Amino acid sequence: MSRPMQFSMRRRIVPGIDAPAAGGFAVLKPLKARASGEPDDLLFSRWLARAGAWLPLGGIALLAAIVMVWPMAASAQGKFTFADAFDALIRWLPFLVTSGFLLNVAISITTMAIGTVLGVLLGLGQISTSRPVRRICWFLTQAFRNSPWLVLLFIVMLTFPFEIVLGDTVIKIPDWMKAVFGLSLPIMANISEVVRGAVLSVPTGQWEAAESLAYSRRQILWRIILPQCFKRMIPPWMNWYAILTMATPLVSLLGVEELITLSRQAMESENNHPELLIPFYGFALVIFFAYCYPIARLTLWMERRFAVKL
Repeated sequence: MSRPMQFSMRRRIVPGIDAPAAGGFAVLKPLKARASGEPDDLLFSRWLARAGAWLPLGGIALLAAIVMVWPMAASAQGKFTFADAFDALIRWLPFLVTSGFLLNVAISITTMAIGTVLGVLLGLGQISTSRPVRRICWFLTQAFRNSPWLVLLFIVMLTFPFEIVLGDTVIKIPDWMKAVFGLSLPIMANISEVVRGAVLSVPTGQWEAAESLAYSRRQILWRIILPQCFKRMIPPWMNWYAILTMATPLVSLLGVEELITLSRQAMESENNHPELLIPFYGFALVIFFAYCYPIARLTLWMERRFAVKL
């Protein structure tokens, strides 16, 4: 038998099937729907809350050390010192909190309210008995869930009008409201998955028992299934609120005058000294952490409180 014939009859080894695949390249795993409340839904809150007391204390100590050492090293190059930067922060502090951070909180609360209402409707649409409705809701969920938040913000900011004219009435649409609409889209999609996962996590025996009692599908959802899902949806819902709150500084790139934008304006009014960077941005870091850390702790407590006991 010739050598080419021997080579063609030899069995080829397929990596990954006949032998372990070689190489360290990342592999995109298939989409796997998870029920609401499983560990992957609460990764952020678990990391933030389970860090314990050492994280806020250690982080504040490290930040204080950097704040003290770095401006002292730079003070030799100019007359503006760390004490001057700290005094500037104290002067601007009430303005940054009342006009800046409170707007971040207002954006997060409004966005979460709109995204929750739309997400519940979209999530229920994903389990609809109508195939077209189910397909459309699934497409919208996946489209907005897997889109960059900043891209959605730019699209909304550039496409939404600045005002709506209804006859003689002119309705102004502020920039922060358009930012709310932009952030509501990914929140809507993720809440939709939370609702869908929570409904599918209810044992099928609940559906079968209700159907045997001649309940309609609407009665089964509103009287039996959704009341059980409510407790399961609270922990991931709060986790997404914490993530959303820390994503609100993205709107500063679009000109919304929230904490980060006002911090930059305050530093510009103080002649943009380099010593101002760490005190002002360090304050933003601390106040966001002080707001989100209790939410993470409460999320884990509610997860244990409402855990399904088998």
